[in-house]
Amino acid sequence: MSRMLRASAIMAAGTMVSRVTGFVRTIILAAAIGTGLMGDAYQAAYTIPYSILDLLILGVLSSVVVPMIVRAQQQDPDGGRAYEQRLLTISTLALTVVAVLSVLAAPLLIDLYTNWRPGSREFDVAVSLARFILPQLAFFGVGAIAGAILNTRDRFAAPMWAPVLNNLVVIGVLLAYIVVSTGRGDISKVTTSELALLGLGTTAGIVAQALVLIVALKRAGFSFRLRFDVRNARLGEMGRAGIWTIGYVVVTQLGLVLTTNLATAAGAAVKDHGLTPYNFAFQLFQLPYGIIGVSVITAMLPRMSRAVGEGRLDDVRSEFGSGVRLVASVMVPISLLLMVLGPAITVLIFGHGASAPENAVYIGNVLQVFGLALVPFSVFQLLLRVFYSFGDTRTPVFVGAGTTAVNAVLMLVAYYTLPAAYVVMGLAFAYAVAYALGAIVAWTLASRRVQGLGGWAVGSALTRMYIAALPTAVVALGAVWGVQELFGALSLVNSLIILAVGGGLGGALYLVVAHRMRIPEVTSIVGMVAGRVGR
Repeated sequence: MSRMLRASAIMAAGTMVSRVTGFVRTIILAAAIGTGLMGDAYQAAYTIPYSILDLLILGVLSSVVVPMIVRAQQQDPDGGRAYEQRLLTISTLALTVVAVLSVLAAPLLIDLYTNWRPGSREFDVAVSLARFILPQLAFFGVGAIAGAILNTRDRFAAPMWAPVLNNLVVIGVLLAYIVVSTGRGDISKVTTSELALLGLGTTAGIVAQALVLIVALKRAGFSFRLRFDVRNARLGEMGRAGIWTIGYVVVTQLGLVLTTNLATAAGAAVKDHGLTPYNFAFQLFQLPYGIIGVSVITAMLPRMSRAVGEGRLDDVRSEFGSGVRLVASVMVPISLLLMVLGPAITVLIFGHGASAPENAVYIGNVLQVFGLALVPFSVFQLLLRVFYSFGDTRTPVFVGAGTTAVNAVLMLVAYYTLPAAYVVMGLAFAYAVAYALGAIVAWTLASRRVQGLGGWAVGSALTRMYIAALPTAVVALGAVWGVQELFGALSLVNSLIILAVGGGLGGALYLVVAHRMRIPEVTSIVGMVAGRVGR
């Protein structure tokens, strides 16, 4: 566990800075364009390239590409260098073509992802933004491949720190937009030049991120050389291994299309209650997983893949058990804090500029519901890596399809039964329930694959973590009640006090209680921090 903890800590440091700067970026974005139709148009355009990348490359990156690079490094006479060069060459050319085609198809894509009428102001603005943002597809994809190669060489720092530059570039662009824009969040007043600033500035951030990763790859000893010998690129093997992963991504993207359509419809019915609140809350919900969960998974998957290749199932179980307990030791208290402090967090972050405090409170309500999903979602993602380490990309498709189907049914129920003002909260609840059920199914299947995942030990550890986190939730609830009784409705100052008392003292209390209860993962974290402070 100590090895995983150290590797995860190195990556978590870069990811922490990345997420913090991303946090600042989101704050400035809300202040610049608000949470109404202008915000929804940007969110719709911004969502599309990530969806396309998921379909084409990101979905198969960890499940197929990383294990194949590892095998090439182990089996090829040149240590896999030629294979890596072919992979980077082919992905660059393919994604450039995809980027061009996507720009041309921007109106069709916006029509697919939103519930807006073609020709409406919000539709036209979203199309314009998409045309400026979609070229980032090529750069983001190349950066992702470069990051995967770096990870297989145990070079984790650059992939975790490169997004920081991306965020800094976009922050500068958003500040410039605030200075030059006349309409800010008013979609009826925004000009073409202002849309170009927003869209091209967003793309410039991804270009900078890709360049950092390419430079890091060069410094790691990678020799850049164009290789067009497709026969030796093992595309057939990759296709056979990746077809199921692509199927999984297609299923999840269908769920995303449904989500964006329902959320934009809700936003059209009730101002500031649409796609932007959903996306902002989702980003905050993903923040802890992105810092801790992704770091653990990135360190865990190559080692599990090697262990599977060498027939060491005990090591697979050990790696997974250490990973899930380490992730849960952080996710459990954070999930409870999100459920209690959601509105205080979002008022402090979004309650200014073009976004009013009452709109920020609604984002917080959505975040409270997402808090229910944090632990099951994190465990679900860790479980998928068990299958991927075996080269099994088919099982996750069926698990993912079932999860997405449940999510879709529950989202439709929420949309047609709840008042429009509560629809987005209903979408978040559907997500939480679906991933809780998905984690149960995935655990059952993964346990059969590795002949047991130590369910009793993991369940016991999670129970102890929740017990240790209960006093934290009580302190946070007391802070919310006390501050609102003394000072009234949530404001920037009130939220800051609530977070300082409820979040700060509550988080410290969890560390103390968990340490006293001798929860190993928390004890290791406390010991590592104390040691560094002592030095």
